[in-house]
Amino acid sequence: MPKPDAASPAPPAETPLLAYLRRCQRDFADDHSGEVAQYIPELGKADPDHFGIAVATIDGYVYEAGDTDIPFTIQSISKAGVFALALDLLGPDKVEASIGVEPSGEAFNSIRLRPDNRPFNAMVNTGAIACCGLIAAAEGDGTFELIRATLSRLAGRRLDVDEAVFQSERTTGDRNRAIAYLLRTYGGIAGDVDRLLDIYFRQCSVLVTARDLAVMGASLANQGVNPLTGERVFSGYAVARTLAVMSSSGMYDFAGEWIYRVGVPAKSGVGGGILAALPSQLGLGTFSPRLDQHGNSVRGIRTCEAMSEAFDLHMLSRQDDVRACLVADYDFRTVPAKPGRRAGEQRILDDRSGAIRVVELAGKLSFATMDYVTRRLADPAQLPDFLILNLRRVATITDAGMRLFTQMIESQIPATTTVVLAGVDGLSQVGPRMRQLAQAGVKVRAFPTYDAAVEWAEDQVVYRHGGFARGAGEADLSGQALLDGLSQDDVTAFARLGTRVAFEAGTRIVSAVEPTPKVYFLLRGMVSARSMTGVRITTMIPGTAFGELALIDQPRSADVWSETEVLCLEVGADAFEAFSRSHPAAARRIIRNLAVLLAARMRMATARIDALTG
Repeated sequence: MPKPDAASPAPPAETPLLAYLRRCQRDFADDHSGEVAQYIPELGKADPDHFGIAVATIDGYVYEAGDTDIPFTIQSISKAGVFALALDLLGPDKVEASIGVEPSGEAFNSIRLRPDNRPFNAMVNTGAIACCGLIAAAEGDGTFELIRATLSRLAGRRLDVDEAVFQSERTTGDRNRAIAYLLRTYGGIAGDVDRLLDIYFRQCSVLVTARDLAVMGASLANQGVNPLTGERVFSGYAVARTLAVMSSSGMYDFAGEWIYRVGVPAKSGVGGGILAALPSQLGLGTFSPRLDQHGNSVRGIRTCEAMSEAFDLHMLSRQDDVRACLVADYDFRTVPAKPGRRAGEQRILDDRSGAIRVVELAGKLSFATMDYVTRRLADPAQLPDFLILNLRRVATITDAGMRLFTQMIESQIPATTTVVLAGVDGLSQVGPRMRQLAQAGVKVRAFPTYDAAVEWAEDQVVYRHGGFARGAGEADLSGQALLDGLSQDDVTAFARLGTRVAFEAGTRIVSAVEPTPKVYFLLRGMVSARSMTGVRITTMIPGTAFGELALIDQPRSADVWSETEVLCLEVGADAFEAFSRSHPAAARRIIRNLAVLLAARMRMATARIDALTG
């Protein structure tokens, strides 16, 4: 069930979009054309001056202008949610065999079927009653509660029924009874007509607000996931097919004009509401009871037309550039490797700076954008030993994009290249698929961060070319980058001031929130730096140091944990001060080495920024 009264974060007091919505609400409120629906007596009691506009984004913000908290009955807008429910509950084959998807070109309550005696589509009364009948045949007495709960999940809060409107519809619903009996005659529904119509009338009598409609629209725009609650309400298949029928038939016999002028899938209701859903962008909900001759809200139509024109929302007017998904493509000839390795290891990396290539991707990887990436990586001669694909800035990968992405790794990248994925934690579909490829023998590795991926690839290059050949003994302290240039006597004197400390695997050696004025020289074992959320940032091996910022009294930004049993030389700030007094030249050399390391890290970061922005 959805969270009760799910609320979005409050947007800033006045953004351009919010200002525009308020201006539309103020300007169009002066339009008094149209009439409140009268054919259902209770609907005729609506206040014709009520007017609200709400927009919900797929990241969970809701903008509101005017009467967005006034409840009214959902009416035919419910048809979209119930159609999606039927597709997911019963399967598309059963639903599509009973209900067509063609526009009727007639009023929503037309008593006419297709030549094959099926309803034209699920957005007109014949199709909506047939859809309700399909669900009732499967669910029995629980049908309406299932429908109410589904619409509630779509809106992100519990929705209730206006009993007065329900009774009014029930009393005056002879036209819908005629439709239902016609459907039963041709096998479109079965069983007790009045019982089924009670479900349908209640479905249309569910109370919503303009804000609810905006959230419902955003849930459809977000591939069936409510952006406020994070709950998946419908499958991607059901949403795509529902939006398709809304595009062609959601605005009754005004549907062609609507899709031509507004170009956003939408559904209207005679209660005065309009729900619109622009895939991957937003949901729009309006409420104003004055209706035009088609049964659509006059002010709602004007609002949607104005927004579509002002912000180029027409779904067929797209200007995306597939090249924008690739924000950088470089190797370590232009972006230097991370400093701090032992001299021999650094020489190996410097001599083979083209062995690792990094491709940084961003945004949405769709069919078109992923096809562009595959073409960029199509020349085997340009592929190195290790290809790092950094997905940290990728927001989502569509099914089609994922298919091309997987096929590229599986069959296009040559066996001589290992694919290394970075920043995959936020992309749930990537990890399982990559594990399947790895189990099938494809050379692919995945890491949560860019630094971890780069470090692993560098380690592989160093190892392949004779690095790490130090046996199981302790690392030579004189090989530490911080102690570079010190005489052996200076190194020996420095070592005497330190303390040899052993740590068991799984020990937090350094805490970012509890600064310790000590620097650690790793002599044996392996440690990792982790973020406050536990994500591994980097791994360190014997011959490296950590905590070196303690030498200049600067705070740390990460925890350091022992991955194995570890032996370190621990040197406190007090001990370093004593060393500075007894060996001032050597101490200055250590500080200089630290400055060189920090400068190298800055150069690496700057070069990477240049690659990303160039």
